[in-house]
Amino acid sequence: MSQVRIERDSLGEVQVPATARYGAQTQRALDNFNLGGGPLPTPLIEAIIHVKRAAAIANNHLQQLPDPLAQAIVQACDKLLADKPAAHFPVDIFQTGSGTSSNMNANEVLAHMASAQTGQSVHPNDHVNASQSSNDVFPSALRIACAQQINQILLPALAHLEKRLRQRAEELAGVVKTGRTHLMDAMPVTLGQTLNAWADQISDNAQRLQQHQKEILALPQGGTAVGTGINAHPDFAEQFVQALASHTKLSFARAANAFTKIGAQDDLVALSGGIKTLAVSLLKISNDLRWMNSGPLAGLGEISLPALQPGSSIMPGKVNPVIPEAVMMAATQVLGYDAAVAIAGQSGNFELNVMLPLLGHNLLHSIALLANSCDTLADKAIAGFTLNLDNIEQPLARNPILVTALNSRIGYARAAEIAKRAYREGRSIVEVAAEETDISREELTQLLDPQGLTSNQS
Repeated sequence: MSQVRIERDSLGEVQVPATARYGAQTQRALDNFNLGGGPLPTPLIEAIIHVKRAAAIANNHLQQLPDPLAQAIVQACDKLLADKPAAHFPVDIFQTGSGTSSNMNANEVLAHMASAQTGQSVHPNDHVNASQSSNDVFPSALRIACAQQINQILLPALAHLEKRLRQRAEELAGVVKTGRTHLMDAMPVTLGQTLNAWADQISDNAQRLQQHQKEILALPQGGTAVGTGINAHPDFAEQFVQALASHTKLSFARAANAFTKIGAQDDLVALSGGIKTLAVSLLKISNDLRWMNSGPLAGLGEISLPALQPGSSIMPGKVNPVIPEAVMMAATQVLGYDAAVAIAGQSGNFELNVMLPLLGHNLLHSIALLANSCDTLADKAIAGFTLNLDNIEQPLARNPILVTALNSRIGYARAAEIAKRAYREGRSIVEVAAEETDISREELTQLLDPQGLTSNQS
């Protein structure tokens, strides 16, 4: 039988594993919450520790915590952040909606570590949680974690994908292919135009996410239980954000109204919307790649994606577009996460939202999924696809839609008749137009040149 120790909280005694750094309230959470969501994402746990670190520094500056205790708490935070803290934070995502169990988990672990270091009794509530409430700690930690992950992994991944797309766009700028609308043949485009369009989608997403990131840098820390700042020094919030910004190198600031960001999570819902938009962009790009790669004989077959693995357990030689498919599944999951974030966001009842852990889980998993998706798509699909020029050039040369270029000379109705005849007889548009109009074959060849039709000639 494993050894235990007795810990106490306001409800009485609790048996805790002897080697655990946490205490009674964490153990109660482990006993109560067994829904199977798994522990909080590591970036969120680390963000809570960042809150505790900055709070200890602010309380020390304001003479709310003596030097030895504040220093011990800061050192314990630094050790946890260096050692990766997840093992000490086992509380399930699906817990009390304020995240109180996880806040107390952090308070207890840090109190245990600081007490061992100083030889003094460091109290999880009175010292580690000084000037704080779960109700401002968790909303602040959500924003800290999301801002850090956007900065550290998502924006770099977007920049990497955009760079790859721009490189291939420059490389393939002169390759003309059949454009498609409604999945039907349309006027020609260059592969450079296609790839640059995708790159602009990614660039636009990065700009939107940067705007969302600026909004979530404003933190409600210092509002404590309901936004009034009860039990916190009047200058605590300002001292807190200064300490946090100095340590994280992000421009965190005090929220203009703590009530807003404790009771409502609208800025996080908006951030989720921005992440969802990126997911939609990746779905569009991935689907385009799948269509262009389709075949190789009975599909479009314009490109060949890198052959990364056998595609069938029964059909020898089959190779599938596995990277776009994986990215599409990740992006689809993000759409589901966003729907849950919207529902969680409306669960702000009066002065507190009560689905905060779910918000954190979904947002951080979405960020990680899409960061990994961008890197994977860039390196394992965009960078390595090759062209099947015959499949690009032959349909382009006999595309009757090229007759669109003659509209201003012969009118829409007559051009439509020429296109239908070219379709019906399986002939090139130049041949049919030469028979149906008084325009010379030489001029028709110039007017209907696919390369020239990829830019506005007016």
